[in-house]
Amino acid sequence: MTPPALPTAPQSVPQPAPGGTALHPLTARERVAAQLPPLGNPLTESDGHPLLFVTVSGAHLYGFPSRDSDVDLRGVHLLPVDDLVGLRAPEETHSRMWVRDEVEWDLVTHDLRKFVRMLLRRNGYVLEQLLSPLVVGSSPTHAELVALSPKVLTRHHAHHYRGFARTQWRLWEKTGELKPLLYTFRVLLTGVHLMRSHQVLAHLPTLVEEVPEAPREELLHLVAVKEEAEKGPAVGLDPERALRQVEALHQVLDDAERDSTLPQLPSGHEELHELLVRVRS
Repeated sequence: MTPPALPTAPQSVPQPAPGGTALHPLTARERVAAQLPPLGNPLTESDGHPLLFVTVSGAHLYGFPSRDSDVDLRGVHLLPVDDLVGLRAPEETHSRMWVRDEVEWDLVTHDLRKFVRMLLRRNGYVLEQLLSPLVVGSSPTHAELVALSPKVLTRHHAHHYRGFARTQWRLWEKTGELKPLLYTFRVLLTGVHLMRSHQVLAHLPTLVEEVPEAPREELLHLVAVKEEAEKGPAVGLDPERALRQVEALHQVLDDAERDSTLPQLPSGHEELHELLVRVRS
């Protein structure tokens, strides 16, 4: 399936609201953008419903794409009111895949209401999509969501990243592939950085510079290894040493959560509710 040809729009990052917001550093955006294949024309609809934003997620956002990596696009669409108030259960998640210039593209979008609910459930994955510095398409609603993002940040996001790391580590033990091992380190470092800085940073090569406890040289070596193959093994890795490093980072995350000044609960419920009602009206 090929995407519709639509007017092009430059990659852009929503501007931070007064007082700042949880955006990636510009250096991360520049480093990730250099690794992307050409985006071409951005999509503006998902199964006939308007898109509010589309960003790049996955390995390109995380800073360890392979030469054969696909491109993961994530975003939010807007269902009409009739789809939400009738008897039929709405299809709140849409997905499609296509190939352009021998690169596979994967687009997954959620309806705005579902996306906001996931944000309020302290889902770090959708938070990273919202704040991705690689923006394929945006809108005023996207900018409003970005501006409200500091109000959904809590200490409990540490639980999301801790659980994600454990799942990926089990996958690494089962498969021996490098990708889940890099995910394990990436999410632990993202959680530590969030607890300390109140910023969402998903780009591993930048995280190893920002988090002093990161095993910098080993991780940069593994990132370089993964460039050659999406599902390759962890060449030159000492598994016992990796286990000790992961266990140490779990403790760092525990300590960072304990010492964090982030709130226990999100504070943006009412503003996000009002945004939902206004956009849907």
